[in-house]
Amino acid sequence: MTNNDQQPAHTEEGNPWVHGAPTVEHLEVVPYDEEWPGRYTALEARISEALGSRALEIVHVGSTAVPGLAAKDVIDIDLTVADPRREETYVPPLTALGYDLTVREPWWHEHRMLRLAHPRVNLHVFGPGTPELSRHLMFRDWLRSHPDDCDLYAKAKAAAAPGARHAMEYNSRKHTVVEQIYERMYAEQQRRDL
Repeated sequence: MTNNDQQPAHTEEGNPWVHGAPTVEHLEVVPYDEEWPGRYTALEARISEALGSRALEIVHVGSTAVPGLAAKDVIDIDLTVADPRREETYVPPLTALGYDLTVREPWWHEHRMLRLAHPRVNLHVFGPGTPELSRHLMFRDWLRSHPDDCDLYAKAKAAAAPGARHAMEYNSRKHTVVEQIYERMYAEQQRRDL
């Protein structure tokens, strides 16, 4: 850590931060907001208009995509493009909408993340067939249809947020509960596939 205001850079494969590590932010989990789906729909329309056929798929993921689930007031969107490495094909049109490329992780499914400040959006960019896209959808849909796990996750999120200075710290604090939910989700999927 370079100072008390910055998050440490990723050290396993390299530094993912395009503009340097983000500053400390106040993380707050708020009650579900009925406006989140409409906000996503408006964001999706703008992204789709800006990218046209370059946007292979745009999907609302994360906690704001689960009705009734408390969440950080940040819309998470998965964007599928033909090749995330070809940033020139999608970053400039998104930059024109106010998005800023903040994360580049070529070692992790060629993931890129662009951030919109107002309203807060994390736009995750992957290529077709990336396992992470399927995992995001499976987790979202599992929480939508399994109220006990949704409640467990809500409690883990509420416990993880106080004092967390970065999203990575917040995510780390709720990791054990997320893994428990994944185990049940994957076991159920395996039963269905047999």
